[in-house]
Amino acid sequence: MRIDKDNIKIILILLVVALGIGYSYLNTELNINGTANINSANWSVYWNNVQVSNGSVEATTPTIDTNKTTVTFNVTLTKPGDYYEFTVDAVNAGTLDAMIDTISSKLNGTTITTLPAYLEYDVTYSDGNPLQTNQELLHDSTETYKVRIAYKDDISASDLPSTNQSLSLQFSVTYKQADDSAQAVDHGTTVYTVSSTTSHIGQAIPNDITQYSSASDAMAAISNKPLYLKHVIRNGLIDESYVEFVVTQAMANANSGMTAGTYALRGLNTYDENSSSTNYCKAEYYTGGYCINPYYESNKATLLQAFGSANCSSEYDGGDYKSLTCSVSGLGAYAISNGGVSAHDASWDCNVHDDGASDCVGEIINPK
Repeated sequence: MRIDKDNIKIILILLVVALGIGYSYLNTELNINGTANINSANWSVYWNNVQVSNGSVEATTPTIDTNKTTVTFNVTLTKPGDYYEFTVDAVNAGTLDAMIDTISSKLNGTTITTLPAYLEYDVTYSDGNPLQTNQELLHDSTETYKVRIAYKDDISASDLPSTNQSLSLQFSVTYKQADDSAQAVDHGTTVYTVSSTTSHIGQAIPNDITQYSSASDAMAAISNKPLYLKHVIRNGLIDESYVEFVVTQAMANANSGMTAGTYALRGLNTYDENSSSTNYCKAEYYTGGYCINPYYESNKATLLQAFGSANCSSEYDGGDYKSLTCSVSGLGAYAISNGGVSAHDASWDCNVHDDGASDCVGEIINPK
């Protein structure tokens, strides 16, 4: 669904306000001075370290202003499927703990309640966790935010803009000094598995599956094969599941276009056996007649970064889903737009299926 003349031009401003103002017990009215040893306390919360994600369209490099409270950039999204994504660190370099006071998102100056049908826009922590008031940012710590703007793919012709759109997006988060209501950000606990026994998003990892605290331990259990499963556990249940794979430097040297590193493909449970929609898709993922995994585009970008386009087949469009497959000697991987992700070598295969079930199968069964 390519309509090149319909561009979305987006200006995003990230603004942190009131970063050192309004702390009554530290101001002069309380007459706190050096004799109480309070002067060493300082407030320093700011943006730092902008990193543009692989696969993003070309745009002006995001810039941080001299006060380090505003990030600004301009980007044009030309066709459905184009996206721009970057991360930026919220740094607390002071001596006082902070917490989120207010969060605001605006489109063209108006608080966002709904977005245009063609637009995806989200600001989260880098692991996808939502931002919430009272979440803490401890002194001498950093939280990484992720900003993503996308021209939606797989939308109907009636949802496309009929003219070029110039949009102004503004996101602001205000931090204040932490009090007793401050809450830790739950990034979950990361564990790794390499079992043929099935785990499932939304459930606890079965007791007979060995959990490893590091990727290296998981790979050691399967004769150092470069693929395994990664799970994020929250409240004792699997909240996120990934197939993670390693492109070694030897692979990169032997295959033009590959980039050495560790890569993760995120799976999702999009399946509802009681749904009447295509492929039994959950209602929240059924859009424009298709079942859409919101992580597919980022998974595709991950594959292209790891393997290089020369080692990936053309994206397959099956009507109700899309897929991208990449492979070289000794390693292959794919992602499907309705949830399935996989990586494999000649005899070992790790998957997160579209129903959120995950497993690794092959020559090594239930490694311990």
